[in-house]
Amino acid sequence: MKKNILYIGLAAIGGLLAGYLFFGNNSNEGLAEEHDHSQEMTSVQMWTCSMDPQVMQPEPGACPICGMDLIPAESEADGLAIGQFKLTKNAMALANIGTTRVGLGTSGDNTLKLSGKIKENEKAIATQASYFDGRIEKLFINFEGEEVRNGQQLATIYSPELVSAQQELITAASLKESQPALYHAVRNKLKLWKLSEKQIEQIEKTAKVNDNFPVYANVSGTVSEIMVKAGDYVKQGSPLFKIANLNTVWAVFDAYENQVSLLKEGQKIDIVTKAYPDTKFDAKISFIDPVLNSATRTIEVRAVLQNPKGQLKPGMFVAGMIGLRSKMKDDMIVIPESAVLWTGERSVVYIKTDPENPTFEMREITLGDMLNEGYVVLNGLQNGDEIVTNGTFTVDAAAQLKGKKSMMNEKAEKVMTGHESHN
Repeated sequence: MKKNILYIGLAAIGGLLAGYLFFGNNSNEGLAEEHDHSQEMTSVQMWTCSMDPQVMQPEPGACPICGMDLIPAESEADGLAIGQFKLTKNAMALANIGTTRVGLGTSGDNTLKLSGKIKENEKAIATQASYFDGRIEKLFINFEGEEVRNGQQLATIYSPELVSAQQELITAASLKESQPALYHAVRNKLKLWKLSEKQIEQIEKTAKVNDNFPVYANVSGTVSEIMVKAGDYVKQGSPLFKIANLNTVWAVFDAYENQVSLLKEGQKIDIVTKAYPDTKFDAKISFIDPVLNSATRTIEVRAVLQNPKGQLKPGMFVAGMIGLRSKMKDDMIVIPESAVLWTGERSVVYIKTDPENPTFEMREITLGDMLNEGYVVLNGLQNGDEIVTNGTFTVDAAAQLKGKKSMMNEKAEKVMTGHESHN
């Protein structure tokens, strides 16, 4: 009997021990499961819109802005600061993203490069006008660009007034002994119509009236514009031709408004053309337009070039280089134009914040003058900063998709859950 009681006691103790082991392990597993669930909650999948990356929602659905289906948002980790984001090395290689370490500008060989064209020197353009009313009978100049000489016949004009004046001269010539005043008045009238002394004497000598009267060039040069055609009626003073003297021409450049402070009249400028790449033409700035072109945001800069051999043709593209050694400072930071993104009011670049890993962050900067294909940075960068100089738009697109500060999204980490109103 005592043995049975002993066996029952041992069995009870064994059962309690087995129950403890079984339920105790289950309890620990439950705690572990509960712990794992809390970790999942901290890394819950978020959903965003490919067109409006500022939208972030905890579940899939439609974008509250554009209605597109939401896509899984990339999860960020590694303790990045707000505004920072990473790109994979594979993405960097595929997008050909390149960076450059910012260095201080040097005052050795900095030049300002301007683009422009050759134009006629408007001060050397003469307008050949008609000195009497009439009808254009014939033109001896048939195309623009034709060379003419002083005294060369350009056209013939039929003028009823000139026919009458010639008849008056023939009559007055026969009465010049008795009425010299009348004779001289008629001659002077013809001289005002630019008839030469030789032409007037020929009319007197032959006593013959010319129906079609010649028009002669007053200057030598190149015909830049033909303003009439045969059969046209013209008034006294009507322009017939424009004749340009191309011994001097203008090189006209467009300078951006942030370059104006670097320019002044009398400044030396070296000019090269595509037609003569090995020839450098020396000139000086002769004029800076005081009015800004509001459409192009540029100012016209002009230089006069000597052109005795006629090498420089109106319409040629030219480039002008201006040395800026005296304008540059040793502490200036100059960055490539390709690194800068414009938003209309802001200028931004992307900084590589980790020299070992492709981690980036947007930064606003203040720009100064434009030099060649770069900008002087007044504020926002320091010597040694590493910035994106190739593939900048690709990096900006990645920032937008990750909901980070970007060119079009000024506020970092702004999240729309779909419950907010969108204006």
